[in-house]
Amino acid sequence: MSRTARGKAALIALLLTLSPFPALAAEWPGVWPSGWVVIETGKSYGELVESLDKAVADNKMGVVSRASATLGVKKVFGEDIPGNMVVGVYRPDFAKRMLEASLAAGIEAPIRFYIVEDQDADGGSTLAYRPPSLVFAPYDEGGEELDALATELDVIFERIAQQATGM
Repeated sequence: MSRTARGKAALIALLLTLSPFPALAAEWPGVWPSGWVVIETGKSYGELVESLDKAVADNKMGVVSRASATLGVKKVFGEDIPGNMVVGVYRPDFAKRMLEASLAAGIEAPIRFYIVEDQDADGGSTLAYRPPSLVFAPYDEGGEELDALATELDVIFERIAQQATGM
């Protein structure tokens, strides 16, 4: 293996190790962190990605970022791994209100959904996310304005999740 290839491999391994999300659903110990919303579905990974995109648009929010170890590993190594994707969702008016309430909370936007291809025989997938009220809870300086924003976003994210998963 060339020095460049070893460097790329080491970088990918480091990024996957440092990620707050597991790269593969099979490696997840089965216990999601406290407070997360986790919805197992019978939808395939691809179907859930498409259905999340539609639900985001239908709820007048925007997909502002995507990250996928699945796509990265395929591109760098030419290997297939189970599907996973982090989808950042937000909207400029919410960003403005959030930053007015707490500049520090800006690191949390966009709020993310995590789609994971299940590794069991049913071929389903899982949608998981931290509710905005949990995401913004550490930012006390945001006060009532940030709390109100988080509560409003909780409702929208719940609607998106329910529509995307069919639950």
